[in-house]
Amino acid sequence: MTEEARFVLLANFANGFDADLARETLEAASIPVLVKGPQVGIFGGAFQGAMLGGVELHVPSPELDRAKMLLSD
Repeated sequence: MTEEARFVLLANFANGFDADLARETLEAASIPVLVKGPQVGIFGGAFQGAMLGGVELHVPSPELDRAKMLLSD
């Protein structure tokens, strides 16, 4: 994998709802997002409460600065 294609950590969110809002903002700006987090057991992917360890969002390294700017607005 080349450096341009590497995904890097952008942010860690305490719950799936905040992570989903950020992901949608980034995807609307055509920034690919990789979501990493613990499995949520019997509740499935729709669970939006607090998750032990949080939910990480990763973006391609060339998009990191733009992604940070979009989420800070």
